[in-house]
Amino acid sequence: MADRDEYVEKLKSQLDHWNAETAKWEAQAKAAQASMRAEYDKQLGAFRQKRDDAIAQLTKVQSASGEAWKDLARGADEAWARMREAFDKAHTHFKKK
Repeated sequence: MADRDEYVEKLKSQLDHWNAETAKWEAQAKAAQASMRAEYDKQLGAFRQKRDDAIAQLTKVQSASGEAWKDLARGADEAWARMREAFDKAHTHFKKK
């Protein structure tokens, strides 16, 4: 496994990518008609929840002492996997529209 700084930077980079995509989706949601806006908001809400969970795990990894970060990285990896699933689902939804 990479050292903690490399691991955190990798996660931050992915998070930056997801946040940029989210901004695009938010713009789409604002421009959507009322009937579609509810569905966009639902997808964005689910994505944001998973993102918040992933950020919490990232924060734990960053603040871990010594080698403890490796144990916390497993939880972060799981949160990131759930985040990726939510991102892919939202991406598919927004791409269709």
